[in-house]
Amino acid sequence: MNITLRDVRHAAGFLGGLPALLRNPVTLDAARTTLRQRLDEREATFLALVRRGVFAHPTSPYRPLLQRAGCEYGDVEQLVRRDGIEGALRTLLRNGVYLRSAELKGLRDILRGDLALRPTEGQFQNPAAAAHIPGQSSGSRGARFSVPLDLAFVRARSVDYALIAAHLLPARTVHGVWKTPGGDVLDNLLCFAGFGAVAERWFLQVDPATPGLHPAYRWSIQALRGGSRLIGARFPRPEVVRFEDPVPIAQWLAATRQTGAAAHLQLFCSAAVRLCEAAGAAGLDLAGSWFMVGGEPLTSARATTIRAAGVTPLPRYGTAEAPSIAVGCSRGPTPDAVHLLSDLYAVIQSDPAPPASDLPPDALFITSLCPTSPLVLLNVSLGDRGVLGPATCGCPLSALGWTTRLHSVRSFEKLTAGGMMFLDSDVIRILEEVLPARFGGGPTDYQIAEDETVNGHASVRLLVHPRVPITSLETVRQTFLETLGKESGTARVMGLVWQDAGLVTVERRAPVMTASGKVLHLRAGPAPLAASPGRRA
Repeated sequence: MNITLRDVRHAAGFLGGLPALLRNPVTLDAARTTLRQRLDEREATFLALVRRGVFAHPTSPYRPLLQRAGCEYGDVEQLVRRDGIEGALRTLLRNGVYLRSAELKGLRDILRGDLALRPTEGQFQNPAAAAHIPGQSSGSRGARFSVPLDLAFVRARSVDYALIAAHLLPARTVHGVWKTPGGDVLDNLLCFAGFGAVAERWFLQVDPATPGLHPAYRWSIQALRGGSRLIGARFPRPEVVRFEDPVPIAQWLAATRQTGAAAHLQLFCSAAVRLCEAAGAAGLDLAGSWFMVGGEPLTSARATTIRAAGVTPLPRYGTAEAPSIAVGCSRGPTPDAVHLLSDLYAVIQSDPAPPASDLPPDALFITSLCPTSPLVLLNVSLGDRGVLGPATCGCPLSALGWTTRLHSVRSFEKLTAGGMMFLDSDVIRILEEVLPARFGGGPTDYQIAEDETVNGHASVRLLVHPRVPITSLETVRQTFLETLGKESGTARVMGLVWQDAGLVTVERRAPVMTASGKVLHLRAGPAPLAASPGRRA
């Protein structure tokens, strides 16, 4: 893969904006003042974003949706003044102003009554946001969906993370990250560096020099380390640590404990489980460490395994399209309870679901509020459902003003195993076309089930109907993983992680039908994972 002009522009903008972020870290007092101001001016900020990012943006797909609903800017303003942001968003939702994830990505036409739209990449990008950090969501059908981040947006979230760290983490804390190469890990590093918490260690699950990965994975690391050195902030050299052998990270955590400091590590949930198990097997004590975990649900089984190692898990909810939606509640009803960062986002649900919609009634609809957010999101379903309500916990984050809480967040249209995410549209072609063409059978003879083992490990099972004449289940597994990783650099990274972690198994078992007789492409399996009587590879 070659470097494009867009990659060069990203690099130039990144190097140009990095000094302002790192030379002037957010102070705790400034963070408190900024958060209070954001919450006080929330409605005005939302209306300004709608005016600039929708009504003054000629190609915004939201404009025809709002016109169909009979809404001009003045109508939206009146709704907000009367019912607040969330009340206005519910009214718009009932009138068809919302998007599914596939519609946002251009994988599906927007159809509302007699209105038909085919959005293209870039139409949802915030015209007020710059592109400094390269990023994209995975995509195997149509163009890849670019979500570059503005360093001003990173700084805006540094304000919130400064407060979260001050109120939840120990006073003497060192920071690290263990993720895959790409914009997500750079974003994680910079959000904390934005308030002075430069990481001590940087671990990568995949070598950025792996053949087939975009050169941006390498140059973005070089740009961060080289650019930061010029202004006196030194980021560590990345160390490749595979999912299956995380002992080097456990050794760093245990050594940090011996110094009397607490270690805080950002990583995926599955990686956290694997790390805690490896530390136990190696006799390394992780007690007192903190893991900020995301990418997949922090279930009870995963939380139990992590806490058994003496580690405190701190869940984080976000996506490539909407980073940092919510962060952990220390007194929540479930392990994955998180406080909505309501200065950055508004989240609503519709019960019942919008008319003529295939979305579940508890689907979460996200709206961006930050002036420099990468995308203009207006009632966008990112494929997740959950429980949304007021925070009654009285925890420190609630006292700061983040008084809405989410928990039991689960996907209804994507796989999230190992912290890697694929939309259902990414795997439909493989299940319906590639595998039947290669091994036989039809489009309903293959199904993906996402499960969790008793100790919290993620597991993805590819179910193949016994009538399909397969001689090697391992060949089916390799075909699935290789095809999944061919379309883009992001998908390639995901495929490598799934391969390394051994997350995918193949079973000779009939796909499970719903009560209405449907065979869904993706389904949530039993938790914990039951023993299978079928053959497995």
